[in-house]
Amino acid sequence: MVEAMKAVAGMDVELTVEERNLLSVAYKNVIGARRASWRIISSIEQKEENKGGEEKLEMIRNYRIAVSLVLNIDAI
Repeated sequence: MVEAMKAVAGMDVELTVEERNLLSVAYKNVIGARRASWRIISSIEQKEENKGGEEKLEMIRNYRIAVSLVLNIDAI
């Protein structure tokens, strides 16, 4: 849906109210899912820090940083 709405938004015409709402909902859903992923990954990272599993911790941190970059938030 995001890709379809991106194509509509890229056209040289003004979006209707319905099109703007669809675009907003599409992006909100995508970002919401990624934020939820980031929160879950951060929680897992904290649990792994308490366990002391360095090998898993490095993989978890790398994945959290990748999700952070997609969300355009400070990764550190």
